[in-house]
Amino acid sequence: QPQLVESGGGLVQPGGSLRLSCAGHALTVDYYHIGWFRQAPGKEREGVSCISSSDDSTYYADPVKGRFTISRDSVWNMVYLQMNSLEPEDTAVYYCAAVGPFQKVSLNPDEYDYWGQGTQVTVSS
Repeated sequence: QPQLVESGGGLVQPGGSLRLSCAGHALTVDYYHIGWFRQAPGKEREGVSCISSSDDSTYYADPVKGRFTISRDSVWNMVYLQMNSLEPEDTAVYYCAAVGPFQKVSLNPDEYDYWGQGTQVTVSS
């Protein structure tokens, strides 16, 4: 059964940085479009960033452009989300997800098939 496992969340002060990791188990991250999503209390899950399986093109939601960077490491079968200049509004549970290469790469969570369990990110002083 394909699985994704996130790690790297925690408590950070405003302006700080975190790097989230997403490990694929029985799932080769190179083959799939991989997305990062987040869900804050009382809000819907929203797309943050995604990376294409075909050419590693990357996409970002407007609130995180210029602050977050998604990357893929084929050797370790990992996808990362580097988050800089964090703001209290970034507080949420962050999830990584995968969808097959024949689907369109997207920031829409409804398009994704495999999900991790999530990791909490809290930005607070």
